[in-house]
Amino acid sequence: MPIRDWPVAERPREKLLQQGPASLSDAELLAIFLRTGANGRTAVDVARDLLLAFDGLRPLLDAGRAEVCAIHGLGSAKFAQLRAALELGRRYLAATLKRDTVLNSPEHTRAFLKSRLRPYSREVFACLFLDNRHRVISFDELFEGTIDGASVHPREVVKRALHHNAAAVILAHNHPSGVAEPSHADRAITLRLRDALALVDVRVLDHFVVGDAEVVSFAERGLL
Repeated sequence: MPIRDWPVAERPREKLLQQGPASLSDAELLAIFLRTGANGRTAVDVARDLLLAFDGLRPLLDAGRAEVCAIHGLGSAKFAQLRAALELGRRYLAATLKRDTVLNSPEHTRAFLKSRLRPYSREVFACLFLDNRHRVISFDELFEGTIDGASVHPREVVKRALHHNAAAVILAHNHPSGVAEPSHADRAITLRLRDALALVDVRVLDHFVVGDAEVVSFAERGLL
């Protein structure tokens, strides 16, 4: 049965307008994006098939052009729209965490770091440099590694902190495995960085590890 014949409260677009986007499932959100179905199936049916074929929303959104365009009904135009939607989300978060923003919301910080670091298939280590009022000075991606890890050099982090005249820093890196649990190596480098930065009066406020489903805070775990 076409979506237009569904009860109004069950149609994805109307449901979004009445109850907000958080009320929709992944398939319903994707159906709004797709707009139309195919081969007698509704857009919601097609969206469910896509999520099943790619094993979830993130693998679908991370898929390359060839993979997406290989799916019937999803050509280059749809792929471009998907990539544009992702970039809009990242830029929205970046715009709300711009220079001079005061970091007083851990969840906002988590969302920003997740949007920036989770998409990488390799490990990336980054720093949020802050002034003495915890206002953002800069977000710098400093080191890259393989899927197994990144080489983090404390001296380079100290040099960048001095360059920005930072008073505090928030460390962050992703785990391409998707598991955000800090490793022994993560704990060791955090303590090395904390001690190195303390020599130049720069405080490490936190270290976030970004996984697929969660972002773990060292400060909340009592690891700093």
